[in-house]
Formats: sequence, C-alpha cells, structure tokens
Amino acid sequence: MLAVMAPVELDPVIADEVPWAPTLTAYDEAHLIVYLRLIDARAAGATDDDIARIVLKIDPAQEPERAKVVLETHMSRVRWLTEHGYKELLKR
Repeated sequence: MLAVMAPVELDPVIADEVPWAPTLTAYDEAHLIVYLRLIDARAAGATDDDIARIVLKIDPAQEPERAKVVLETHMSRVRWLTEHGYKELLKR
C-alpha cells in the first residue's frame, strides 16, 4: 500500500528547533522544500547569514543566535535525511 505524504508547503513556518525522531515526521514532510533549499544553498556556497536570511527568513543581524541555532538544527536534520530518512521517502 502506498503511503500518502502530507502536503509540502512552499513557504512553511520554520520552527526554532526541528522536532527530532528516528523516522520521518510530519514536520519533515511539510518542510521538504526548505530542506532542498538548504541543500541547494550549501552547494552554491551561500554563507550562513545568506541562508538564514533567504531560506529560513531570519535576519542574522537582528537575531544572530537564533539564526545560528535554527540553521544548525535544520542542517542536522538535512544530514539525517540524506543519510537515513530518504529511505522512508523512497518507500512512498
């Protein structure tokens, strides 16, 4: 049976910390586009400040610590997704 994913939002609200689980979460499914944008931005050589401002919609000049934490938690989840979580996506 084919599992149905939650709709992917084009501009979802970004949590300060990614809800962590050893499997894909509803947050992951709703934020796949954000994860892809993070991967693309890193591959393009964007700075952390640019990624925070453009992808995560956080002004690092106004909220430097928050920008750092949000970027770190989301990039950590992206790494997990590219190493492990993608297997769940392929089953769908």
